[in-house]
Amino acid sequence: MKISNTSIVEHRSSFLAKGYSLPVFNRDVITDNTAVRPVWIHFGAGNIFRAFISALNQNLLNDGLMDTGIVVAEGFDPEILGIAYRPFDNLAVSVTLCANGCMEKTIIGSIVNSLSMERGTTDWQVLADAFRSASLQMVSLTITEKGYNIRNSNGAFFPSVLADMANGPAKAESYIGKIAALCHERYAVGAAPIALVSMDNCSHNGARLEEAMLAFGDAWEKGGLCKKGFSSYLRDPACVSFPWSMIDKITPRPDDSVKAALIGDGLENMDPKVTGKRSFVAPFVNAEESQYLVIEDAFPNGRPPLDKAGVIFTTRDVVDMVETMKVCTCLNPLHTSLAILGCLLGYNRISAEMQDSDLKKLVEIVGYKEGLPVVVDPGVIHPSKFIDEVLSIRLPNPFLQDTPQRIATDTSQKIAIRFGITIKKYAASDKLCVKDLKCIPFVIGAWCRYLMAVDDAGVPFQLSDDPLMDKLAPRFANIRLGEPCDVHAVLFPVLSDARIMGVNLYEVGLGDAVESAFASMITGPHAIRDALHHIVTDI
Repeated sequence: MKISNTSIVEHRSSFLAKGYSLPVFNRDVITDNTAVRPVWIHFGAGNIFRAFISALNQNLLNDGLMDTGIVVAEGFDPEILGIAYRPFDNLAVSVTLCANGCMEKTIIGSIVNSLSMERGTTDWQVLADAFRSASLQMVSLTITEKGYNIRNSNGAFFPSVLADMANGPAKAESYIGKIAALCHERYAVGAAPIALVSMDNCSHNGARLEEAMLAFGDAWEKGGLCKKGFSSYLRDPACVSFPWSMIDKITPRPDDSVKAALIGDGLENMDPKVTGKRSFVAPFVNAEESQYLVIEDAFPNGRPPLDKAGVIFTTRDVVDMVETMKVCTCLNPLHTSLAILGCLLGYNRISAEMQDSDLKKLVEIVGYKEGLPVVVDPGVIHPSKFIDEVLSIRLPNPFLQDTPQRIATDTSQKIAIRFGITIKKYAASDKLCVKDLKCIPFVIGAWCRYLMAVDDAGVPFQLSDDPLMDKLAPRFANIRLGEPCDVHAVLFPVLSDARIMGVNLYEVGLGDAVESAFASMITGPHAIRDALHHIVTDI
C-alpha cells in the first residue's frame, strides 16, 4: 500500500492495527486554511524537519491548538521533493527508534505543501503570495550551517552573492538572497512583521541569518534596487526578528532495517535514494526519541503555541547558554570526536563505538572533564543531566543506526565551534590552564590524521563531504605511515588558522600538543589505536 491521502483514510484501521499514529485532523480543511492564511513557512526539506519540526505542528493540530499546517520550501536540493514529498501527498512516515528497541511509527500530515524555490514557477508565486500575507507569523530554516555562508574563507562575498547584490531582489538566485527577496515582497505590500527563525545546529544561528539578510538589504538599498526603507525594516526588531534557537535531535540517514520493517507492514516505494546533490532521502525518516528545541521568544507578529508541544521559549541569553552547552561541550564535541575516530578505526555505527572502552573513555573525558568546567548552567536544561543522557542513552542506542561517516561531514566548519570555544575559555580563565586539555588536542590531531584518507590499518577510505576538502586534503596526501614527515610544516597552516580552529592554536599553547598527537598516529599501522589507548589511560 502506498502512503497517500486516500490510503490513510481508507486503510485507517489497518494502519492503526500495525501501530501507526495517524493525523486526527481533517487534512483537507487544514490545507485550505493554510492556503488562505498561512502562518508558518519552513525552508529546508531535510530529515530534521520531517522528524521533529513538522511533528510539533502535527501535535498542535491533533490537539486542536492550530488550524493551519506548514508549507515547506526547498532551495538547495529540490530533487528531495520529487522523491519524498509529492509522490506521497506530502505525507511522511516518521519512525522513532527507542533505546528499548521499539519503533514508534507516525504518519506526519502537517506538511500541506512542498515548494521549489525556482523562479518563474507556480511554486515561487505561491511562496511570494504567502510572504505577502499578514497572517504569516514565522519562517523557520534548517538549511545546514553552511547555508548561511555568503562569504568565502577570505571574507569576500561569493560571486553568486555579489551577482544577487548587483541584480536586486527581483533576480536574486542564491538561497539567502531569495529569502531576502521574499521578505522584500512582504515589505512592499505593507511591511507586516515577521520572525525569521534559524533552527540549524550552529552557534548563534539567528545572528548568522541576520547578518546575511542585512548584507542583502543594505546592498540593495545602497544600489537603489529595492523599495526605500527595506534595510531599516530588516533592522527593526519590531518588524523583523531573528530569534536564536538551539535544536537537538539525532536524525540519521534512512536505515535499511527501518525500510524493511515498513515494507513488512505492507508499505510500498520505501527505498532510500541519493540525489544528485548527495542528499540521502526516503519517504520515511528515522530518529532518536530525545529532542530539545529552545527558542528566543521574539515574535513581532505572534507565534504558533509551540510551548504546548514542548518547545522552550526563553531569553536570548538563555538560548545562548543552552546552545553553548550543547554545541560546544555536552553533545556535539563528543559526536564529532566519535565521528573522526570512528572513521579511522573502521566503525560504521556510532552506537558500536560506545562499546569500545577507549572511545567511551575519550568522550567521557571530552565531555565531563574538559567540557563541563566551562559550561554555564542555563537553568532550563541541567548540563550534567544532559550529558548523562547523551552518554548513557543517546549515543549508545543500538537501534539508532547513525554513522561516523555522516557526522564527519563538514568537520572543517565545526571545529571552531565544537572545540575552539572551549579552548578560548580555558585560555581566558584565571582558574583553568589550557595546557591541561589533553583529549581535545588529541581529537584535533586525529582530524588531521583523518585528512590523510587512510585508516588505522593503512587502508584508504572515502572522506566525507567538506567544503574545504579540496584545500585541506592535498596537504596530507603525500604523508606515508612510518615514513619521515615534517609535521610542523604540514600542520602549521591549518592549526594557526583561526577561521578553522576558532583560535590560533600556537598562540594559546596547544599547537605542539596537536602536532605531538598527530605524529604519534602516523608511525605505522594501528598507531591510532595505540595513541588513543595511551592518552585515555594516562588521564
